[in-house]
Amino acid sequence: MLEKLRELSSHSQSKYYSFPVSCILECKDGSLFQGVNVETSSPAAGICAERNALFQALAQGYQKEDFVRIHIYSKSKNNITPCFICRQALLEYTPKTIEIISYTDDGNKKKFSLEELCTYPFQEEDLK
Repeated sequence: MLEKLRELSSHSQSKYYSFPVSCILECKDGSLFQGVNVETSSPAAGICAERNALFQALAQGYQKEDFVRIHIYSKSKNNITPCFICRQALLEYTPKTIEIISYTDDGNKKKFSLEELCTYPFQEEDLK
């Protein structure tokens, strides 16, 4: 998976912060949805790799229960995790138990669950 993520990261549009990120969202049926971060001069108008992959899957009709794993890569020496905006989207559209695997360029791999990263989430029930 690391090689696929490395190759995919070359498609990142990260000319402002020079921090390319790639993501592959894995579904129960074996389908893979790819995403990269796309930056603009107005940061809020861009999109992170995780939401890019997730929204593509949702647009193809996949549902919350279809997602099993998220693979994330950056050239950082540290294992990165989804930003808080991505965490919110993931909380709403993927199972809390989804496995998040973060890869560094040197091959270090660290696993998290969404539930582990979001101990006190803001959820749909909170809107009632």
